[in-house]
Amino acid sequence: MMNNDFTGLTAIVTGAGNGIGFEVAKQLAMNGASVVMNDIDGELVAASSAKINALGAGQTYPFAGDAGDVAVIAHLVNVVVEKFGRLDIAIANAGITLFGDFLEYQPEALQSVMRVNLQGSFFLAQQAAKQMIKQQSGGSILFMSSVTGHQAHKNLAAYGMTKAALEMLGKNLVIELSPYNITVNTVAPGATLTERTLEDAEYKATWSRITPMGRPATVEDVANAVLFMVSPKARHITGQNIVVDGGWTAVSVSPY
Repeated sequence: MMNNDFTGLTAIVTGAGNGIGFEVAKQLAMNGASVVMNDIDGELVAASSAKINALGAGQTYPFAGDAGDVAVIAHLVNVVVEKFGRLDIAIANAGITLFGDFLEYQPEALQSVMRVNLQGSFFLAQQAAKQMIKQQSGGSILFMSSVTGHQAHKNLAAYGMTKAALEMLGKNLVIELSPYNITVNTVAPGATLTERTLEDAEYKATWSRITPMGRPATVEDVANAVLFMVSPKARHITGQNIVVDGGWTAVSVSPY
C-alpha cells in the first residue's frame, strides 16, 4: 500500500538482487525512499534496480559487492552518503545457508556462514550507526533473522546459530544506540516462497501442510513486517523480533 512513510529517507538493503531483499527494496522505493540495493551478483542487482526504477516511484541504485567484506561495507555506506547525502535505514538482509550434518561440518563452511551472516551484519550496523550519529537525526537498523534461530532444524546448526546471534545483537545494541535515537530490530521469516526455495518442487506443498495458516510466507508478507519495523510508525519499538511464519514456531511440525 502506498503511504509515503519513507519520502525523503535513504536506505541500504543488502542481498537485494532477488527474494526478500528485492521485495523490501521495491516496497521502500514505492513508498518514496531512495534505496541502495546491494548484492554480490552485479548483473542481477543492476537488473533488479532497473526493474524497480521502471515502476516510477522512488529511486534505487545498484551496488555490487560482498556484504560479508568489511571494506565493501564501509565503501557501501560511503557511496550512499555521496549519492544521497544521508542514511536513515540499514537492512542487513544478506545471508547464506550452507546445509550440513553437524558431525561432518567443515571449518570452511562455518567460517563462510559466519562471515556473511554475522560479520557482515555486525559491521553494516556499525558503519550505518556511525553515519546516523553524525547526522544527529536518528535512524533504523534491521537484521534478518530466521525461525531456525528459534527452533532446531535438521542440518542447519551453523545457520541457526548465526540467526539466533543476530537477535541477541539487536537486543544488545539497544544499550549502545538508543541514546542516538536509532532503533534496532529483527525480523525472523519462516518458510518463504522465493526463487531459491521454489527450486524444490515439494517445498510449497510441504510447508502448506505443516504451517498453521495453511501456506508458506510470500516475500510480500516478510517485506510488510520489515517496512513497519523501519518506518516512523515504529519509532518507539527497539530490541524486538517479529516472527513471520504463519504460526509454524508455535507448533514446530518437522518437514522431515
